[in-house]
Amino acid sequence: MGLRWNRVVIEAADPARLGRWWAEVLGYPIMHEEHGELMIGPDLDLPCIYFTPAHADKAGKNRLHLDLSPTDQEAEVERLLDMGARHIDIGQGDVGWVVLADPEGNEFCVLQSRGED
Repeated sequence: MGLRWNRVVIEAADPARLGRWWAEVLGYPIMHEEHGELMIGPDLDLPCIYFTPAHADKAGKNRLHLDLSPTDQEAEVERLLDMGARHIDIGQGDVGWVVLADPEGNEFCVLQSRGED
C-alpha cells in the first residue's frame, strides 16, 4: 500500500504547553519544536501527535479524541487528574471507561485496565 498514517494534528491555544502536557501523559519525547509548534511521539517511524496554533475562526467541540489504554485505569485517572485533567460528562452514562478533558478542554477517554504488558 502506498499510504500510511503519519500523525494526528491537534490545534491548541498554546501548542507548546499542551504538547508538553501530552508528552508527559504519554511518556513521549518531544521530537520537534519550532515556531510555537510541537511534535511528540514514541518513535520517528510511528505516528506522532503534532500540536499547532488554532485558527482564530475555529471554535467548538473537537470531533476527534484519543482513547488511552492503561494497565491500571484507576491509577492513571488519578495521575491525569493530578496533572490537570478534569472529569467531563458527555452523556456516556455508566460505562467502563472514564472521559476526561485536557487543560484546553479536549476530550479523551481512559479505557478499562488492560493488565500488565
